[in-house]
Amino acid sequence: MSMSMGTPLSRLHIDGRWFADEAGRRVLLRGVNLGGDCKVPYPDGGTNYPSDFADHRDVSFIGRPFPLDEADEHFSRLRNWGFNCLRLLTTWEAIEHRGPGEFDTEYLDYYAELCRAAGEYGFYVFVDFHQDVWSRMSGGDGAPCWLFEKIGIDYRKIAASGSAHVMQHLYDYSRGGRQEDRYPTMSWSQNTRRPANGIMWTLFFAGRDFAPATTVDGVNVQDYMQEHYLACQREVARRVRDLPNVLGFDTLNEPADGWIGQAISYRHVAESDEHPERVMPGLAWSPLDGLLVSHGIPRAIPNLGIDSAQPKIVPKAERTINSDRISIWLEGRTDPFQEAGAWRLSRDGSYEILREDFFRRVGDRKVDYIDDYLGPFFARVADNIREINPNWMIFAELDPPSGFVGRPFPAEMPPSSVNAGHWYDIVTLATKTFNPNLSFDPLTAEMATQSDQIQQRYRRQLARFAEVSKSIENGVPTLIGECGIPFDLNGAEAYRAFAAGDRSETPWTAQIIALDLMYNAFDALLLHSTQWNYTASNRNDLAIGDGWDQEDLSIFSRDQQTDPSDLNSGGRAMAGFVRPYARATQGTPLSVRFDRISGDFDLVFNAEPAIKDATEIFVPRLQYPRGFTIESSAGRTELEPQKQLAKITVSSPGEVRVSIRRSR
Repeated sequence: MSMSMGTPLSRLHIDGRWFADEAGRRVLLRGVNLGGDCKVPYPDGGTNYPSDFADHRDVSFIGRPFPLDEADEHFSRLRNWGFNCLRLLTTWEAIEHRGPGEFDTEYLDYYAELCRAAGEYGFYVFVDFHQDVWSRMSGGDGAPCWLFEKIGIDYRKIAASGSAHVMQHLYDYSRGGRQEDRYPTMSWSQNTRRPANGIMWTLFFAGRDFAPATTVDGVNVQDYMQEHYLACQREVARRVRDLPNVLGFDTLNEPADGWIGQAISYRHVAESDEHPERVMPGLAWSPLDGLLVSHGIPRAIPNLGIDSAQPKIVPKAERTINSDRISIWLEGRTDPFQEAGAWRLSRDGSYEILREDFFRRVGDRKVDYIDDYLGPFFARVADNIREINPNWMIFAELDPPSGFVGRPFPAEMPPSSVNAGHWYDIVTLATKTFNPNLSFDPLTAEMATQSDQIQQRYRRQLARFAEVSKSIENGVPTLIGECGIPFDLNGAEAYRAFAAGDRSETPWTAQIIALDLMYNAFDALLLHSTQWNYTASNRNDLAIGDGWDQEDLSIFSRDQQTDPSDLNSGGRAMAGFVRPYARATQGTPLSVRFDRISGDFDLVFNAEPAIKDATEIFVPRLQYPRGFTIESSAGRTELEPQKQLAKITVSSPGEVRVSIRRSR
């Protein structure tokens, strides 16, 4: 592996809403998730390959996100595009797939080498233990398969029973392409409501309360599951503890609440005073529906969809789940909640609810998922990794909907926490369409009819994330851990144009505008971000994409790499995300603005001459192909064209204005 030796990265610490380096400069992190295919084994574990998961103990994740001998290519490209931070994915399964306590040491060494190499190319890294809807066997990624057996679940029955919506079970591989009739776009996300997720997440976060008598190897199920998860974090931590570019650990990607806080028979089909949460498209499962389906009892469940005439999400029809009457429980096992007295199932299939509020109350206490369960989990993660490196930051995530509604973090948060929630334009993500003149958001019931209105909506939504950060330690950084767009927008019309020979930006107009609006909002609010995602193996094939559940959000595709000697070759809609920004400021940034059409960039900051290192502005050649002029109201300006950097050093305090303009 060729290596690019650069100046060693300064260690960062938290200074209010900012990250600060050792010189005291405020550092803005603009990064990317690496990468989308880290969710699946290498080389042929992607969802574009059929699988019954029988090899789950023998898989390997070495090679995700790319083999080490490709690191120079990919790190050089990402550096050329101006990123300075990586949210580097791993999974619980990647580390402990062989069995309890059997760590894949070869993979752990590979991951540690990736972290080290990233630092050589100028990237800060935070470790992301990723999951989506619990595991690959329940339609996503994350946890190892053997945990199902420990709980008493036969993983081979999960998909067939309807207890999870799994691409490998539903997709017709002989047919290929997009299959909305068999596996609709983003349908994996609705697995959070299905029983495989409901059972596992409830036990993971609240097994002591809701399954107190359920033990695994003599340990309560919650403690058993969390300790194995934390042990995998420790294995990574020991290997990267001395790397100055490693900032810390994400707590857990997009944690779910299972059935915590839900009434057993309640189906959320409409908002009310008691249930003000937004109604979402898909099946409106109750915990009871999930429990019955898991035992092989068919259930007719309301299916919700968007009524475009209102617009509103309403019940459309009912769908019967598990008509084949398949139980997921191993012989002699049953669900822990029945054992704990929540309900009773008779041999003839009749049932009785014993406690409607079983998942809502513990004794006289009404439970709160975030305060009672997620908060203690954050504390455990922090204590766990800080036993190895006390200076690491915690990149904390609530469940995805919380950020949109401004749900606060737990009252007690670990020191040096970062608000690392996720934000997407939900309709663009779920429908793979983008029209800059029309957009409806079911999470907020907002309709925008022009680009400037969409821009305002993005800014309002992201401002809620930033506002929540103020409640933690009197203000912490807001880093949007995931944000991005599907690149197969509008029927993948850009791919067809590319295949037909069009190498211009025109086919990518929708993607460029969508990204531009997103980054404009980040600039206006001075937010940090790591875009989802860069997938080295991405293909312009609707069955493949990022190699996972037909998602296709990668800013790079091998199918578009026509000139391997050109670092930009293979990039998608680069004009939307390769843009100028102040990556380090000799003082405090006050405002940032970039106009993609004119190329005008303006930075205002409050200079602190006690900080001796210069302000560094990334000025990409892609946006300034004929060069640029730069003016600063104070200080000395130096250019480093090879690094695409402009440096400004100020010797007097006060407000400084910097403007960059395209040369004509």
